[in-house]
Amino acid sequence: MSGGVDSSVAAAMMHREGHEVTGVTLKLWQGPDGEAPAHGCCTVSDSEDARRVAAGLDIPYYVFDYTDDFASAVVDPFVEAYRNGRTPNPCVECNRSIKFSILLEEADRLDCDLLVTGHYARVSREGGRWRLRRGVDPSKDQSYVLHMLGQRELARTRFPVGEMTKPETRRVAADLGLRNAHKRDSYEICFIADDYRRFIARRAPEAVRPGRIVDASRNRLGEHPGVVNFTVGQRRGLGVAVGEPRYVVELDPHTSTVVIGSARDLLTEAVEVEGVTWVDGAPPPESPTECLVQVRVHGQPVRALLAPLESGSDRWQVSFVEPQSSPAPGQMAVFYRGDRVLGGGTIDRLLK
Repeated sequence: MSGGVDSSVAAAMMHREGHEVTGVTLKLWQGPDGEAPAHGCCTVSDSEDARRVAAGLDIPYYVFDYTDDFASAVVDPFVEAYRNGRTPNPCVECNRSIKFSILLEEADRLDCDLLVTGHYARVSREGGRWRLRRGVDPSKDQSYVLHMLGQRELARTRFPVGEMTKPETRRVAADLGLRNAHKRDSYEICFIADDYRRFIARRAPEAVRPGRIVDASRNRLGEHPGVVNFTVGQRRGLGVAVGEPRYVVELDPHTSTVVIGSARDLLTEAVEVEGVTWVDGAPPPESPTECLVQVRVHGQPVRALLAPLESGSDRWQVSFVEPQSSPAPGQMAVFYRGDRVLGGGTIDRLLK
């Protein structure tokens, strides 16, 4: 229970169905002196909202301190990714390493059968296997950041609000008299209260090295304060004027070089994906297979061909039926068949 409306309604729905529900808030981030931050996640206000909802439902409520685990599993890799010119998604790593790993272990200690969250996704049982599907509300679907879940996790996970749209969730919250029925959604990186660039500069000042901005022919166009300030596909804030739109098309953290080019230079025919996992737990396809692939959290799925780079490897090549603009190393490539998640992994390399 984060203190938001989605997890509050999820708890209330399970309670209404007759389950014995225990509310849990995760403390994932804190100030330099151990205090709760004033902004971002883990604020006193969020915890108080969750506590009051739990009190209103008359269910037990706990706060678990995972700050050390979160720092090592999520924050440190986030900073390291930007140091290496990649664009990470910390929500994926939080789900993988914290919520559906350590928290599931905590559920065992509490003698709980299920882990329930406020994610907009769905779990179903078909043909003897658990399936992960998109949420009913396409504007809120969060299956992309849950693609790493396997049979073990899905067997013990439920997403009650995934069967509803966001307006329906708010109506249920209002009907139940929940205090946070109209609380605004949060879209920021939860542990960053200001700007991610300043955050990285504070955590790893040595990573912020000035360098060159060049064109595709490596002609010098200007200078920049550090590659951590840029992501592939970025258009604004480049600090150079060439008379026509230019975008970041490549980052070289080793030489601290930012390469910019035209929109056409962003087009990518294929990507190599590493760390691929499969939801069904069955052996992955041994030959090329067509599916839909989504390469950013709010992106549209597109047709592509998946092919293993070698037998038994977790590295796959994703070849797009039509070239795609600005997939970025570090982002996730998630595979779908219809609304069902097949699996996914991390984009490692672009193949122009």
